[in-house]
Amino acid sequence: MRDAVNTVLALACAAVFILLVRALAVTVYAIPDNLLAPHLVAGDRVLVNRWSYGLRTGGDSIFRYTRWMKSPVKKGDFIAFNSPADSTRRISARPVLMGRVVAVPGDTITAYGKRFVIPDRYQICTCRPVASHYLVGTDSASHRLLVHEQHIIGRAFLILYNFQNKRFHRQRWLKTLP
Repeated sequence: MRDAVNTVLALACAAVFILLVRALAVTVYAIPDNLLAPHLVAGDRVLVNRWSYGLRTGGDSIFRYTRWMKSPVKKGDFIAFNSPADSTRRISARPVLMGRVVAVPGDTITAYGKRFVIPDRYQICTCRPVASHYLVGTDSASHRLLVHEQHIIGRAFLILYNFQNKRFHRQRWLKTLP
């Protein structure tokens, strides 16, 4: 009886540990389409480091958005982020998208035939500065979004595996992202 209790306790502790690691450190997302080909294709499961740009807290609750141990987002990073297009839902309830950072604050971009500079940090009022925005997209110029720093979950760094048409693809297993 004592061995059974110890086994159940060990399994419960392991489950709590795994849930904490997945919620705070790393998580897995599936790629739904081929917009990021050839690097990421439909069916890839990618590992996302939630600490790569600092731990994201608050934002859609009573707490203010902040990042602990913040580090900058770099051009060319593959990132996971909550969709900025659906503003009716809380940030954490929005769908998760993947993309490559195309432009960072200070870069000049062209949209609708005009040139714009992505601002670094700006202030709407004197109370606090607003965080930076990043241009995130695919390799094609037609699918690009301006993503607020608050929506970024983390950096995708490893393809775990790919099950396409219910078959395991060896070429898409444990492959690091550039």
